[in-house]
Amino acid sequence: MESLPTFEEVDFQKYLQVLQRRWLPLVGILGVCVSSGTLYALSLKPSYKAEGSLMVKSNRTSSLTGLTQDLGRLEALGQNENPLETQVKVIASNPVIQETIRALKLEDGKGKPLAIPDFAANLKVEGLKGSDVIQVSYKHGKAEVAAKVVNTVIDTYIRLNVDANRSEATSAKAFIVQQLPVSEEKVRKAEFSLRVFKERNKVVVLQQEAAAAVDTITKLESQISQAQAQLVDVEGRLQELNNQAKVDSSQAVIASDLSQTPGIQTALAKLQETETQLALERTRFSSGHPTVINLEEKVASLKTIVQERTQEVSGGQQVAQGNLQIGQLRQSLIAEITRAKAQRIGLKMQIATLTQQWKDYKERAKSLPRLEQMQRDLERNLKAAQTTYETLLTKVQEIGVAENQKIANARVVSYALEPGRPEGPKKTIFVIGSGAAGLVLGLIAAFSLDLVDRSIKTVREAKEVMKYTLLGVIPSISRSKVHSSAGIERIVPKIIGRDLPHYPLGDAYQILQANLKFLCSDKPLKSIVVTSAVAKEGKSEVAANLAVAMAEVGRRVLLVDADMRQPIQHHIWNLTNAIGLTNVIVDQIALSSAAQKVLPNLDVLPCGVLPPNPMALLDSQRMTSLVEDFNERYDFVIFDTPSMSGTADAGVLSKLADGMLLVVRPGVVDLDSANATKEFLTQSGQKVLGIVINGVNVKKEPDSYFYYTKARQLETVPTSNSLSRINEKLSASRSSNEEY
Repeated sequence: MESLPTFEEVDFQKYLQVLQRRWLPLVGILGVCVSSGTLYALSLKPSYKAEGSLMVKSNRTSSLTGLTQDLGRLEALGQNENPLETQVKVIASNPVIQETIRALKLEDGKGKPLAIPDFAANLKVEGLKGSDVIQVSYKHGKAEVAAKVVNTVIDTYIRLNVDANRSEATSAKAFIVQQLPVSEEKVRKAEFSLRVFKERNKVVVLQQEAAAAVDTITKLESQISQAQAQLVDVEGRLQELNNQAKVDSSQAVIASDLSQTPGIQTALAKLQETETQLALERTRFSSGHPTVINLEEKVASLKTIVQERTQEVSGGQQVAQGNLQIGQLRQSLIAEITRAKAQRIGLKMQIATLTQQWKDYKERAKSLPRLEQMQRDLERNLKAAQTTYETLLTKVQEIGVAENQKIANARVVSYALEPGRPEGPKKTIFVIGSGAAGLVLGLIAAFSLDLVDRSIKTVREAKEVMKYTLLGVIPSISRSKVHSSAGIERIVPKIIGRDLPHYPLGDAYQILQANLKFLCSDKPLKSIVVTSAVAKEGKSEVAANLAVAMAEVGRRVLLVDADMRQPIQHHIWNLTNAIGLTNVIVDQIALSSAAQKVLPNLDVLPCGVLPPNPMALLDSQRMTSLVEDFNERYDFVIFDTPSMSGTADAGVLSKLADGMLLVVRPGVVDLDSANATKEFLTQSGQKVLGIVINGVNVKKEPDSYFYYTKARQLETVPTSNSLSRINEKLSASRSSNEEY
């Protein structure tokens, strides 16, 4: 089964205790704040509030004169912005405020011109939602001044708005006039660039030129095709003629010329005749015969002559001898070959010419789109420059008219009237606000002081820190008797029954002595050491009154002042301190001579002469024997010892007694000292019987250790709840005490 989650309970009583302890700074701060707020509210003078309004909208007066509507037009820069908010900022700007202060000659308390921040603190400008109306208000001690300020602010804003619009027109005109020569120069440059482009690229009308180029290219392609067909026909006919004439086409003309040259034909006839004669003589004579040799030389000479004349006619080309004599038919064929070759050459030249023209037109056609793009860019630049120039001229004329108009973006809805009664200040609000602020600051101060304070403040904190059995709770009492010893003023405790009535403290000490009696059931206590963590916790007071409470129930009690540093028991009982414990230890004086009877069943042994080394006396064998003697003579022995802060007297003496009773006073001992004492007691193995909470402010304690009645201001009888808690702690501590 799952357990329900536990929630930490808020301890409101703890916070109430803090307020009870720190009520003085809380009330002080609250009083100061309320007083300051009240004085400030009373010092405030009545103020009057005057209000006026004006409507802001775009001015369209320029449209009546035929001008553009941009003059005096209000527009927001962002989509979610309202131009009305901009005008609100303009109305509350420094130029408007400064002009108003100057016009009304407003001054501060020192006779100097009113500062802009001081003026702006009383000026309020806001736009009414859902409308184009701006409301202007001003607070002042005088009604007429408040109204004048509002009206002056409105008039100043309208006048400055008109001046701003006119100044805007003047600035625009000056800028445009300055830009006119520049714009005109751009037009001229654009026109010049377009003209240079047309002249350089020989452009008249590019669209017509493109259409004509397409037609020309088509015609040229047709002519080239026809010429190529004719060339094929001529080359075929030329090849056939060459085959019939059996002559190289390249030498046909030369052979024809040589066959018709008289000198060559004569030399060729003699050569043929000589060769015939040589052939005849070789049949008759041997090769070495003179006739044969003579004819061979003659033949060689004639061949040389024919060859030289042939080269002269053919231009150095070699011509076969068979081609030097041709007939009439071959001459006709050679002539036909010559004409065909001439025709072929003409056709090739025609094709080359037409092809070059076709390439030129084709290249031109390819460049036409680029030229058209360049021409369009230049024409566009020219048009833009012309448009800009014409627009600037028009704007100059329009702005010249606008300069003479009073273009404003607002009109007055209502001027401010003098208020009949003051608006404020609301003094009650100042007082309430100062009270609230004082309460908050007081609470902060109270809790801050309580956090800084490291002292133990309540019975609960003392129990949680010391963690010993709680044997008694002693309420606080008034202390008026002060004793001065060695230049140190010390408060002398009061004794119940003598200085104080038994109520309320008597019952508290009776509970303490009863708890000590029942603390150890096996072996009754005979002697205890009463001490504290620090001084001024009331250990001597607890020791004295505990001794009285035990004596009242019939027990013979010895109260020993073992504080050999600052003894006080002799002051409490109005005794002399000439003879006491130190004398009994050192001089071995009899106890009967040193102890003094102060009440029935109660003897007090003062400290005696202060020794230079108290520890040597308390830790001596003589002291051990004295404690045993005290236990035999009396039913109960109480040792009043110094505090444990800085001394070990209580720890040494506690080893000789049956245990230690630790006195804790809230508000005196701090956490560090308490923890240090607790650590010392634990490490040294001291037998701590329990703690007594002394000087408790009953009204500030949440636990019901006491109750109140109308008959008695304070009863010291514990409630059933507190008794049960004490008994539980006593039973829990018995087992631990037996170990000691």
